[in-house]
Amino acid sequence: MKEQIKEFLDYLSIERGLSKNTLESYGRDLGKYAAYFKKHGIQNPDGIKRQDIQNFLMTLKDSKLNASSIARNLVAIKVFHRYLTTQRYVKEDVTSVLETPKLWKTLPDVLDLSEVEAILEKPNTLKKQGLRDRAALELMYATGMRVSELVNLKVNDVHLDVGFARCIGKGQKERIIPVGRKAIEALQKYLTKARPKFLKKGESNALFLTRLGKPMSRQSFWMVIKRYVREARIKKRVTPHTFRHSFATHLLQRGADLRVVQELLGHTNISTTQIYTHIDKERLKQIHRKFHPRP
Repeated sequence: MKEQIKEFLDYLSIERGLSKNTLESYGRDLGKYAAYFKKHGIQNPDGIKRQDIQNFLMTLKDSKLNASSIARNLVAIKVFHRYLTTQRYVKEDVTSVLETPKLWKTLPDVLDLSEVEAILEKPNTLKKQGLRDRAALELMYATGMRVSELVNLKVNDVHLDVGFARCIGKGQKERIIPVGRKAIEALQKYLTKARPKFLKKGESNALFLTRLGKPMSRQSFWMVIKRYVREARIKKRVTPHTFRHSFATHLLQRGADLRVVQELLGHTNISTTQIYTHIDKERLKQIHRKFHPRP
């Protein structure tokens, strides 16, 4: 099955143009899938039955994997089996009647404004690393970018004179996002005072650099966030995505239109954005009291 998975990933990359992160996710999920069946003596996909796949999904559930991750695994499996069928590796698609597990309506972790400000104040801007970290954190909160979008930014992607940043999101979709005054100030200081020191005598068009002059990775930026969350003594579980959730929530709390937030986040489907409307129930009550004829 290993060769067929590799062929399938090549197909997704070349024919479907999926992003590197999506391909890596498919590869990890299908790697676990193949390892499970190898352990159970099944190495040919044609020998996999519908009940076998259900048993595999149950092992994921028993391992305490959350519902959204199990659903993501099933999506990878279904697309893979559809490919196997079209390529005539198997006679029938045994996943065609499998339903995606219903996802629990879990609300994302969100920081309140005081917590965001506490984190943003922690970098020591007397040092080059602090200037870099402050600029990156300010930009992430100002734009709601995904961490992969942030670390892939090039210097010419930020247009501070007009207050916009250009990023490439999922599916290689480009979007232009406004950048606020605080983030612009932090970026200007980083670009003039710190980035040349990170660059040393090398060359790179990446916006955010490590001490070795290399582009920052998602993992290294996550470590940056963990450090300042710890220093700010915030007990919530905070990831780079928490800044994105907080960005969307704070906009909606202040009356932003859901369609505008969808555009800023780069969501293809507004249903993905609608989860944020469940977060601030107090605001919904206020709107109801203000506009209903019999509040």
